[in-house]
Amino acid sequence: MNKLQQGFTLIELMIVVAIIGILAAVAIPSYQDYTARAQVTEAVSLTAAFKTGLAEFYADSGTYPSNLTAIGTTTAGKYVASMDVSSSGGAVTVTATMGTAVNPGISGSTLELSSTDSLQWGCSGGDIEAKYRPTTCK
Repeated sequence: MNKLQQGFTLIELMIVVAIIGILAAVAIPSYQDYTARAQVTEAVSLTAAFKTGLAEFYADSGTYPSNLTAIGTTTAGKYVASMDVSSSGGAVTVTATMGTAVNPGISGSTLELSSTDSLQWGCSGGDIEAKYRPTTCK
């Protein structure tokens, strides 16, 4: 009597599990970096509302405000715990501090956006690693 093969052998199943394990080991760190970059992008997005307000405040008064509530915008988000402004001479810096409910690589870190004329902004400051920054901030 001839018996047909039915199902997979143990070796074949072990090979499939090993391949899935290798793929997961590569994919999980990449996914975590991707989510951290998305969370940092929120900080850059929140500062977009400040840029216009800061420029208008400076145009009206000749100085930058001492806090961001003076221009009437939100100073926190889902991933950003707080935002602060500081000025020195004609330069202004907006500092976004990441919260604790974010990727561990950026928890509590800061991203600084600065400008000398309220028109052109750079975001090379802060202590967030370059791999987590949006491409416009590298």
